[in-house]
Amino acid sequence: MSKKIKELELAALRKTFAGVKNYVILEPIKVDAATEFEFRKKLREKKAKVQLVKNTFAKKLFTENGVAVTELSGPTLLCWGTESIKELGVAVDGILKDLKKDPKAPDKFKVKTAVADGQPVTLDVAKTMPTRLEAIGDVLNALLSAGSGLAGCLTGPAAQLAGVLKAIEEKGGDKPADAPPAA
Repeated sequence: MSKKIKELELAALRKTFAGVKNYVILEPIKVDAATEFEFRKKLREKKAKVQLVKNTFAKKLFTENGVAVTELSGPTLLCWGTESIKELGVAVDGILKDLKKDPKAPDKFKVKTAVADGQPVTLDVAKTMPTRLEAIGDVLNALLSAGSGLAGCLTGPAAQLAGVLKAIEEKGGDKPADAPPAA
């Protein structure tokens, strides 16, 4: 491959993967055309994309984007494109489990690693990571629960005092000594 063609291909990859920080990296092993077509079709339905990338290009691309991945040997298949690493991990894992249902067929894809926000993680960890909305909800829940507990602590004694004062008033225990008797 000439140097000019390599530069053109690398420029196209830079454009394709600009700003992408979530990947699932697979290694296809003796994948036939029909299996690859079904794999790509099912991922497209889940709004994910797949591309086979030369390892040297992938290493350059990851280095430029600040992604620390070292598991690049053999053919490299990059999956990306969903809202979160959790959605991508669940989608890829589900499709891989569907492909393994045939006991006569060997494993067609080997999971190398997943990348979440530029950091390598296992696929199992990627499937359990919260989505952006889930993380925001957890933070809000933590803030609001502490705030409501604090508000309860501040209003609780005041409410008790108000209840005691109301009970004393209803009993009539607040009558001054020089007040005329009630008629």
